Amino acid sequence: MGCQAYTLTYDEGVKGWPSFYSFYPEYIKGMNAYLYTFSGGNLYRHNVNSLRNTFYNTFTPSSITSVFNPEPSLSVKLFKTISFESNAEWSCESLLTDLSQGNVNTALPNIDFEQKEGEWFGYIRHNDGVTNYALRYSNGIGDCANAAGPNNAVVVSFNVPIGNIVTIGATVYTLVSGGTPSLAGVVDNLDRVNNTLTVDSSGAGATAPVTGDFIMFVNNTLAESYGMRGYYMEFKLTNSLNTPVELFAVGSSVMKSFP
Repeated sequence: MGCQAYTLTYDEGVKGWPSFYSFYPEYIKGMNAYLYTFSGGNLYRHNVNSLRNTFYNTFTPSSITSVFNPEPSLSVKLFKTISFESNAEWSCESLLTDLSQGNVNTALPNIDFEQKEGEWFGYIRHNDGVTNYALRYSNGIGDCANAAGPNNAVVVSFNVPIGNIVTIGATVYTLVSGGTPSLAGVVDNLDRVNNTLTVDSSGAGATAPVTGDFIMFVNNTLAESYGMRGYYMEFKLTNSLNTPVELFAVGSSVMKSFP
């Protein structure tokens, strides 16, 4: 069974191994104040040009992975923002917590960084179009008391208040106990006085709700973003420049999560 290859550097100043490199030489030799390596039988001398992160004629972006973990294990936290101090913009490639699942957990986050007084700042948002039914943008209304009308305008009535959370444009699902939510359409109109929703079920993959179905909805996941929950949050930043870049600090606005 093979082992994963790593190329690390030792820093006498910190007395540790702070960096991983993207090249994997066959041999390494320091000689006459230069670093030499072999790759594919060819000899290379390092640090002889101005291009950063280019080894054996292949460029690899810089990246840093670390963790925010204030008050470890004491409470579940809500990570609302991510910011960094640098002389260049970085992109946030991934975010991960121990509690958040689905798109927020593993996919590319929707973060638009804005520079404010020398610091790059962005809100942590959910990815639009990917749904996690366990998050707060997803809610149930109740059993459908009556459903009538054509597929593009099904009027769904309830014997309970539909509440103030559901919005026009929300995606509607029907749910059977213990099953997976099934797409029913999109809210075109709502009447909170008479407790009715008008649902457009004419879209691809949608099935119009019928009397007795349990109705739930998912509001716009991007608009309903509130950050990420967890005991800790792991982040990965990347930079694709081949010129010198400095990253001084990375931070996040964190608060205790109140269910």
